Amino acid sequence: MPKFGNRSKKNLEQCEKQLQDLFNEVIKYFDCSVICGHRNEHDQNEAFHSGRSKVKWPNGMHNSKPSGAVDVVPYYTGEGIPWEDKERFILFAGFVLGIASQMDISIRWGGDWSSNRKINNRFFDGPHFELA
Repeated sequence: MPKFGNRSKKNLEQCEKQLQDLFNEVIKYFDCSVICGHRNEHDQNEAFHSGRSKVKWPNGMHNSKPSGAVDVVPYYTGEGIPWEDKERFILFAGFVLGIASQMDISIRWGGDWSSNRKINNRFFDGPHFELA
């Protein structure tokens, strides 16, 4: 069974309890890494200026304490994180959304901002999940 490393645990601890509960369930079945929980002002504005975020501090879901958003990536043994494989992020997101539904946790994924079950290609943020 997969388990979170220390960095993932630390990042997840910065998030709302519902996100912690969700991803502690997800990790039981799907190996993944938590790459971002809370973002401070510097990190949020850096994400904005680099194009990784559409909002400046303090308007991001990552900016509250605890964070209402988390960035989580799938991890494949022997391959690592499939940064360039959008389909694997979509597969992972479907799994996460299914577990969230079973747990009655309302979330929005960064690949489907309008939650209409259509992939958003204008701003695809595959690792991003936030409470809705």
